[in-house]
Amino acid sequence: MAALWLSLVPPLLLLLLAAWVHGNSVEQKIYVELKDTAACVRLMNGTHQIGCQSSVGGDTGVLHLVSSAEDLAWVLKDGPHSPYMALLDNYMFSRETMMQLKVARGRVAGVVVMLHQKALPLAPANFSHDLSCPNDKFGMYEDTDYAHCRRTVWNPSGTGLALEDFGFPVFLLRDANETSAVLQCVRNHNVPSNETSKKVEYPLCAIQLKSHMHGVRDTVTCMRRSHLFNNLNPELVCDSLGDYNVLGVLQPINQSMKGKPDKDIIIAAARLDSRSFFWNVTSGADSAASGFVTLLAAAEALAALGNASRSLPRNVMFLFLQGEAFDYIGSSRFVYDIMRNKSFLSLDSIHSFLEISQVGLRDGATVWAHSDPISRQVPQVNESVWSMVEALRAGGLTVATPDPEQPLPPSSLQRFLRHRNLSGVVLAEHRTAFYNQYYHSVYDVAPNIKLSFPEGLTPEEELTYPSDIAKNLTELATGVARALYLQAGGDQETIMDVQANTTTVARLLYTLLVRANNSWLRSIMDKENKGILGRHALSFYVGVSDNWSHNDITQVVLHALANLTGTAVPLNETACRDPKKHGVTDEEMYKYIWVMGSPPGKGAEEGDKEGGGFCTRSTAHLSPAVSPAFELHDFDSGEYSTWTESRWKQLRARLFLVASPQLEHVTLAVGCLVLALSLCSVYLVNSKADVLFTPTRDAHSPAY
Repeated sequence: MAALWLSLVPPLLLLLLAAWVHGNSVEQKIYVELKDTAACVRLMNGTHQIGCQSSVGGDTGVLHLVSSAEDLAWVLKDGPHSPYMALLDNYMFSRETMMQLKVARGRVAGVVVMLHQKALPLAPANFSHDLSCPNDKFGMYEDTDYAHCRRTVWNPSGTGLALEDFGFPVFLLRDANETSAVLQCVRNHNVPSNETSKKVEYPLCAIQLKSHMHGVRDTVTCMRRSHLFNNLNPELVCDSLGDYNVLGVLQPINQSMKGKPDKDIIIAAARLDSRSFFWNVTSGADSAASGFVTLLAAAEALAALGNASRSLPRNVMFLFLQGEAFDYIGSSRFVYDIMRNKSFLSLDSIHSFLEISQVGLRDGATVWAHSDPISRQVPQVNESVWSMVEALRAGGLTVATPDPEQPLPPSSLQRFLRHRNLSGVVLAEHRTAFYNQYYHSVYDVAPNIKLSFPEGLTPEEELTYPSDIAKNLTELATGVARALYLQAGGDQETIMDVQANTTTVARLLYTLLVRANNSWLRSIMDKENKGILGRHALSFYVGVSDNWSHNDITQVVLHALANLTGTAVPLNETACRDPKKHGVTDEEMYKYIWVMGSPPGKGAEEGDKEGGGFCTRSTAHLSPAVSPAFELHDFDSGEYSTWTESRWKQLRARLFLVASPQLEHVTLAVGCLVLALSLCSVYLVNSKADVLFTPTRDAHSPAY
């Protein structure tokens, strides 16, 4: 019998070699890889899990286009070729549809979604998959009469779909060509040829979705498993959400000194992040970008005053908070560091707090100044809040205030007010409920804030085009900068010198929401972050905290703040990258960045040449934006955000044609028969080998 197995070795080796050489080409003939997709992934917090996942090997199903209730019924009960992959268009991708698919697990293998982000008029009127009361339980009103949006439902379009847990994969088709290919495959193979008959002939168009998640249940469980490093479980199964906050001060401060600084500080803040149903496909045109673009332009306007801004009686801090969409990660950590003397300021040193929220959809010129009714019961705080409102009006803005008993909308200010009654105002486009009908969704894109360009412009012309939204935000940034100048002790007579730049706002909006690969961003970035310069808009998803990379938005805002508020210094690249070793003694007060552009006063093209670039010195710095829960290892107290993202091996979607079960059975039977015949043939040949392969002896050979 050993001889039999030895005789099988060469053919088996040949088969393995053939599979290795031709396996890829065979796979390519069977499958069409969909390369530009986005998956819904699993996230966890201290109590439960949300998101989607596939089985270990991926889930497969026949595609069926669902564009009506009849199509949905076909998937759920009538169709004969289950399990199905439901192919949903815009209007069918709703909570109602998804919850029906969720309970039909035996018939539904997964969901493929087609969303037309570039054609916003085709979008549903309301499309928000966050809760109607975002960040509930982590603000300042948990134990008050204002809790759970009892007074004001801030996001009435919210369906909470992104907070549901689905046991099947859900993928988004992002590329128009791939979407057309999928639709063509469905129409060619999965639509009845005879309109009077519902019978569909094989082969059928099917798809395989692979998005198996390692993390399960909740953050408590996944973090416990991640810390069990042994031979049986050598990998992490989840990572905490978080990144870095970006901050800069108008007057330099030694950041190594902890406690109360020499001057009181006015904090001007905005959030950096947004979220959506799909991983890393997260634009925040109104929910995030409109606010922090305004703040960046205001920072540039104040920094342009030079010595006049550095001699003000109060200092101004520009604070850009990361992870706010996930229960205030950035602001929670910022306050946590202050309270534990890990920051260069204290809560008592904060004079006032001005936050810029959603401002891209302002109705006319009016902006609403929201404040907290609880802290305003303190007369000093109430007086200071009105002083801030008057400063905004003196800066040229039309400012209105909502009902005095209306609580603050979801805002970073709430995390500060949990620990101290301070004077704070949140600027927003809305009086009560959000104007933004696409809050935390894939539709909060450039067209949502009416960012558009005339036909025929080149990308370089679009970069600096003064669109209506750019002019609108510039006007707001000017008013904010002037208000901050007055609050910091500036002179009313010189307030008109404070003016935001429309070109700066236009560049920021284009970079963030249209195309990151442009000449301006190239000129202000360092070489280590060249990967950010992509063809598309940037994602506003906070991502996971690690030690080797930063969020793209964080890096862009850091470099933009350094460029807009800093100065060029005569240091070469080596000295700029390690200033302390080259005699620079103010590294605790400034950050030095070697950027790829050309120094001020030289042609823009010089920065693109080999060896080009210059050193920028600014007060822009990074501070951790990871929830204190992960430092305290306290994942179920409810005090801090505990969001984690599951790890996975692969996110993959591929299209193919599936044969009928009868043909598959016949193919298997024929294959088994061929195998049996081959084994019998080898056995017979082996048993008669002494007869068939014994060499004949030469009869004339002499014998000795």
